Amino acid sequence: MQFTTDNTVFLFSILLILGVLTTKFSSRLGLPSLVFYIGVGMVLSRFIYYDNAALTQLFGIFALIVILFEGGMQTKWSRVKRVIAPSVSLATVGVLLTTAVVGAAATFILQVTWLEGMLFGAIVGSTDAAAVFAVLGSKNIKKRLSSTLEAESGTNDPMAVFLTVALIELLQNPEAKYGLLLLQFVLQMGLGLAAGLIMGRLTVKSVNRINLDSSGLYPVFAIAFAIFTYSATAMVGGSGLLAVYIMALIVGNSDLTYKHSIIRFHEGFAWMMQILMFILLGLLVFPENLLQVLWQGVLLSLILMFAARPIGVFLSTIGMGFSTREKVVISWAGLRGAVPIVLATYPLLAGLDIGQMFFDAVFFVVLTSALIQGATISPLAEKLGLAGGSKPVVPHSLELVSIGKTSSEILETYVEEHSPAAGRSVKSIPFPKECLVTAVIRGDRVVTPNGNTRLKEGDTVYLMINKREREHVKSLFAGTDVEGSEE
Repeated sequence: MQFTTDNTVFLFSILLILGVLTTKFSSRLGLPSLVFYIGVGMVLSRFIYYDNAALTQLFGIFALIVILFEGGMQTKWSRVKRVIAPSVSLATVGVLLTTAVVGAAATFILQVTWLEGMLFGAIVGSTDAAAVFAVLGSKNIKKRLSSTLEAESGTNDPMAVFLTVALIELLQNPEAKYGLLLLQFVLQMGLGLAAGLIMGRLTVKSVNRINLDSSGLYPVFAIAFAIFTYSATAMVGGSGLLAVYIMALIVGNSDLTYKHSIIRFHEGFAWMMQILMFILLGLLVFPENLLQVLWQGVLLSLILMFAARPIGVFLSTIGMGFSTREKVVISWAGLRGAVPIVLATYPLLAGLDIGQMFFDAVFFVVLTSALIQGATISPLAEKLGLAGGSKPVVPHSLELVSIGKTSSEILETYVEEHSPAAGRSVKSIPFPKECLVTAVIRGDRVVTPNGNTRLKEGDTVYLMINKREREHVKSLFAGTDVEGSEE
């Protein structure tokens, strides 16, 4: 197919349209949408020849930045801090154990050397943030389990990246010293954590203090900081992916100007990147090559799902308070997605002989993980009694039209369980003089508030306030400023 500017743009639009439309089929059939994205790519590969691994890797890095940023923004620190220990253990020890088991199996099944087998294990060793965030976003898994899975998927990419790069280096340079590689890992994680903390606070201050003429510029400003965080951290030898996730976690849990607009923009942006990432996977595989590793890829995928992942989960969470049933759900929810795709391009670009075979085998791992695990997570959790009820969704949103350089804004806040504002009337809460309660979202309806309206747990409240009063107003819902009792 001859590409010109016009038909390239046309093809891009078709890819997006098909990607969005497939989400309708996925929800009706109970399958993760990424399965359909891969299918779209494979169909298009019959008409379009695409084998650019370098472009796929570059696009994949950008996609991971956007996906991790959006996932971190949506993650509540109040939930994550309770599962830090198991999440970090799963993201490190769990990945190492999974890599070792899959690597040993790959050595014999793919008939490669031990180092090459371990390289394959490293490529598929981590769960994928894009797949986990997308699948768990609509599931009703209990909070502790979903928080653990989200935190793990956001923080285990650096371990997989390090192992992949280190093993490729050992394959190309057998005399490389293991001690230096271990020191390099510690340095990468340390720099990534430090950079994430610093850039997170810097991003919050920058977004809140700058006064842009259009509210549409704030999401662009935020993602620019995310991209800068990754690149700057990577350039000094740190883990850019870890830095982005930590930075996003801080940004998402801070008071932020136009926070609602920023989150909604990046939610759509992350979906677009995910759609294109998995379509690229479909384009990059060739059916004739897949047949050569069909049984090997499927067998390795089954070993990963039924042996390697459970071993990694059960051993890395010993003594952390999880029941056997909970560990089973965590094991089964270890989806593979965009990260293995990106990492599978590393051996290709490094010129390793096993590069194409590994990429084709990874295809089966990603496809079967999404097809089997992604479709059965919720039923499994329900069968084991670990479903947490329907997930609360805010059915309405209010956007304040750009107000230029004025000092007013609309604040969205929630009446959480045990909030001091729960059960109180609007007039009894000591709001600042310039504060106006504009709407209350309760269930699937909008309540027009007046002074006698009582706020209830689960309400979403929109208030027009002066920016200077943001912290004080938030404390009325989560702090101790509301005193006394209802009269």
